[in-house]
Amino acid sequence: MAATANLIIEQGATFTSDVTVKDTDGSAFDLTGYSASAKMALGYASTRTRTTINTSIDGDPTTGIITLSLSPTETSNLEAPARYVYDVELLKASDNSVIRVIQGIITVSPNVTI
Repeated sequence: MAATANLIIEQGATFTSDVTVKDTDGSAFDLTGYSASAKMALGYASTRTRTTINTSIDGDPTTGIITLSLSPTETSNLEAPARYVYDVELLKASDNSVIRVIQGIITVSPNVTI
């Protein structure tokens, strides 16, 4: 079962968040041999508002750390104020199995427009 983590993104600002994937015993999940992907949308079935979140696995994959990020241009393109759903999945290269590890809600706060 995926862990739940809710996030906040400020529209027009750089967004970065490190998430740590844990084993069932609470230790860091070894991400060796995995790649990560993340996406967000205004609703689970929404096709119009899907956004890919950039992901990178820490230089030491045994830490279980995945960095999620969006550039200022990417966050500017998000609707705000709004609440999005998101998830982070791991793809295991050896057998192409997919594991959803984190899911939750992203709240996008608007920036001031001139």
